[in-house]
Amino acid sequence: MVEGAEIRCTLSDGRDLAAFAVGSPDGPLVLHNHGGPSCRWEVALLADAAASLGLRLVGVDRPGQGQSSPQHERTYAGWTADLEALADHLGADRFAVTGWSEGGPWALGAAAYGSPERIVHVTSIAGGSYGTFGPNWAAEYQDTVDALGGRLALHFHPGFRLMYDMLEWTATHGRKGFARSLRKAVGPEDVAVLDRPGLQDAFLDCTAECFAHGADGLVRDATVLYEQWDFDVADITRPVHLWQGMADRLVPPPINQRVCDEMPGGIWHPVDGIGHFVAVSHAEAILTITAEDLAAT
Repeated sequence: MVEGAEIRCTLSDGRDLAAFAVGSPDGPLVLHNHGGPSCRWEVALLADAAASLGLRLVGVDRPGQGQSSPQHERTYAGWTADLEALADHLGADRFAVTGWSEGGPWALGAAAYGSPERIVHVTSIAGGSYGTFGPNWAAEYQDTVDALGGRLALHFHPGFRLMYDMLEWTATHGRKGFARSLRKAVGPEDVAVLDRPGLQDAFLDCTAECFAHGADGLVRDATVLYEQWDFDVADITRPVHLWQGMADRLVPPPINQRVCDEMPGGIWHPVDGIGHFVAVSHAEAILTITAEDLAAT
């Protein structure tokens, strides 16, 4: 893993947030929402771009994942408040929010509930926008396993929990098998990114760390994604950047294309020739816009 700084922040309700910072320690703050299963260390995959742009990029473990305390009731507004509390802890009056994959919806939640005067930039990258327009609305675009996960989350939670318990075991005890499954699930464009020196191992480290305290945190996190969201993207008029690899097999492009079409402030960034790992392959382009917005404010 690249060099970085571990951060701990105790919130007003006594919960701890765990975070990891890369890039420039004195640069403008970007709070990053990791995917699932993943963790705060995900920012290590984007560290070179953050450093070249002078950004302080901080990945944050969501409740019950990595080293962050669990939280029984999860809401998008509540997570936005947690991000604002972390920014206070880090001494930032204004900051940006990004999110990749299952972290994308939590970034959109920050756009819905956060003040644009404080959260001056929001980016969602291949976001898992599964409950945007109704419970599990995106099932028609997903592969069989992901669509099944949504149905279990809504209608048979013990089965959903079992699915994630199996994922936990594979990620923590069957690393080679998890890697093979990942490489089969994505396209050749993403495999080429995974083949970059050290990248696949770093990604697998993130996946295992997600389950440091079991699968419950990720189960609660993913359930909120599949349920009807508690905000309407049609009410988001501030600029929000949505990046999408057009060869994405994990989150097919039509899902986020519709999210962008329905969001008045949505700015669509389709990228040909890459899939779900567009966050890594195009980190410089993504964070360049982030840095420009931070500089403008």
